[in-house]
Amino acid sequence: MIEDPEGTVLALFLAFCRIGGCFMVLPGFSSFRVPVQIRLFLAVAVSMALLPILWDTIYPYVRESQRVYILLVAAEMLIGVTMGLVARYIVVALQFAGTAISMAIGFNSAPGSGIVELEPEGQLTALLSFTALFILFLTDFHHMIIASLVSSYGFMPMNEGFDARLVLMTLTDTLAGAFMLVLRLASPFLAYGLIFNLAIGMVNKLAPQIPVYFISIPFILTGGLILLYFGSNTFFTLFIDGFETLFMGLI
Repeated sequence: MIEDPEGTVLALFLAFCRIGGCFMVLPGFSSFRVPVQIRLFLAVAVSMALLPILWDTIYPYVRESQRVYILLVAAEMLIGVTMGLVARYIVVALQFAGTAISMAIGFNSAPGSGIVELEPEGQLTALLSFTALFILFLTDFHHMIIASLVSSYGFMPMNEGFDARLVLMTLTDTLAGAFMLVLRLASPFLAYGLIFNLAIGMVNKLAPQIPVYFISIPFILTGGLILLYFGSNTFFTLFIDGFETLFMGLI
């Protein structure tokens, strides 16, 4: 690398395109609470750390023509963004599950400012998404992402460019798998809300003069929060296991 400084810089930029594109949309790293400079420096640092490992893979393409090099830059950025979106879709699916759980147990408070994202979200949704993201970092999911970026040069080699068909299939499978994962996680709360509301509906039919709405809300909310309290350990354990299985299975 020292013998060819210009080729080293060009190779580093190619590595940065894939790694930086992934970090740009990766859950946690892409949060608005993380300054842009920190994200940039982190992506550059990871690129420099991985360049010696990827040197024999990237350097042969540095000596291509300018047109080919520009096409490689665009393809590498798109591949990196795709890998980041795979992880992001799974976390976004959990936010969807948090909204469904909030509605099922009657926690329909006004959306507030998000903890991780700019979009407004409910308090329970923010709690679930932030806790899941925090546990992901505790279990070193960023190491898994970096290892996947290195291995991605095997199934998405640079000489084949950007395979749009493979990317669309990967993102579609990610959405399907993430939806099934969060559906299994939210199913106890959905079943609880359905059974409780059916029971309250029968009571309303038997005694129409009772204001069942004002009576039922404290009970369904209390029961839902108790269910979340006792099931939170299993909930997040299954999510972490499902995230690893889904991400590594698709990547």
